[in-house]
Amino acid sequence: MLAVTGGTGFVGGVVLRLAAEAGHAVRALTRRPQPLRAGVEWIEGALDDARALARLVDGVDAVIHIAGVTTAADRAGFEAGNVSGAAAMIDAARAAGVTRFVHVSSLAAREPALSIYGGSKAAGERIVEASALDWSIVRPPAIYGPGELLDLFRMAARGFVLLPPGGRASIVGVEDLARLLIALAAPGTPAGVLYEVDDERADGWDHRDLARAIGEAVGRRILPLPAPRPLMTLASLGDRMVRGKKALLTADRVGYLCHPDWTVDPARRPPPDLWRPTQDTRAGLAETAAWYRAQGLL
Repeated sequence: MLAVTGGTGFVGGVVLRLAAEAGHAVRALTRRPQPLRAGVEWIEGALDDARALARLVDGVDAVIHIAGVTTAADRAGFEAGNVSGAAAMIDAARAAGVTRFVHVSSLAAREPALSIYGGSKAAGERIVEASALDWSIVRPPAIYGPGELLDLFRMAARGFVLLPPGGRASIVGVEDLARLLIALAAPGTPAGVLYEVDDERADGWDHRDLARAIGEAVGRRILPLPAPRPLMTLASLGDRMVRGKKALLTADRVGYLCHPDWTVDPARRPPPDLWRPTQDTRAGLAETAAWYRAQGLL
């Protein structure tokens, strides 16, 4: 039996599906009522609700902690979601006698000074590492799949993609990431480890090449448009004006998007006998584009 936080989100939803398909019983935390889902027991509550967390972890074999905050209005918002939330889940697992703990961090934690978000994810990692649990930490890079990177696909459909300044980045498919999280929850898998995961493309993707691959996925030859940091900052102000609290390109996000190297460290990849990516990125991007079209989003 698995306890999952963040099960209503992009990565968490795939984890719930794959875990149920594999025959695992799942308890998932949710802030609001959810429709019935085979193999999933919903527990209403939040990361600051100790009673809900106690119900979530009671009698489970492992915790997969995915929930976190990627955008927030201030430092307190990031710390509440990424630091206090991790501490609360550690406390709940310890009190229930659950030892196996899988924690989803971010590659941004590798450069905590670049953004409040990255700093908060690094602080969450330190809390997990200091626990006496059989923990494992996964740092995903950019994740693609239905429901993510929609803005990039929409720009590509118009024939251009606005990019950060020149650099490289790794990427991973959401189903591949979900498979790893479920694998790490199993008894006997490595503990006390920190993994960085990707599609195993050597040296990651040049920003322009990734933009062109997204263009291929939507059937357009696109113009990559690397933007200097001042223009990225200006764009973040525009996004804030248009989408308010739902803005994706925040000033804090500009801080780490402009870093030139978000490729994973090959030495931190999981051992091949535990996990290998199975999704071809170009095919996965095409499948994502097809899903967006089917949903009327492109």
